[in-house]
Amino acid sequence: MRGGEGRRLLSKVLLALFLILTPVSAFAVNPDEVLSNPALEHRARQISAQLRCMVCQNQSIDDSNAELAKDLRVLVRQRLTDGDTDGQVIDYVVSRYGEFVLLNPRLSTKTIILWAMPIGLLVVGIFALVVFVRSRPSRRPADALSAEEKARIDELLGQ
Repeated sequence: MRGGEGRRLLSKVLLALFLILTPVSAFAVNPDEVLSNPALEHRARQISAQLRCMVCQNQSIDDSNAELAKDLRVLVRQRLTDGDTDGQVIDYVVSRYGEFVLLNPRLSTKTIILWAMPIGLLVVGIFALVVFVRSRPSRRPADALSAEEKARIDELLGQ
């Protein structure tokens, strides 16, 4: 085998291994869940991508194979076919499962406090550090002893 042929073979083997070992994102939406109306199906997919699977917790219900995710996908599609808007569908799911079901939480008092807390703690920490540094006694070198003080020390030490 020549050098060029060996390199080609090696590159083909590496490519094959890469393709085999690369995870393929499998969509969990089953064919029986898909709506016949493409516009409604597109809206359902957009909503499903925003909702967290309560079982998996790091996947949207659109990507999850969990039974609860399937039930939520069916619920979303049912609400859309009943005429609900996207916001009404999301509000309905949030009313049943809480804010945690949203992959991107809404801006509210709770989330503002949550996001502002690290900044607040940093400011408090800097303030405490400044107060601590300013209240420390300064470490100035001691003044040299006078001749009288040296004599007194020598007398006390018995020298």
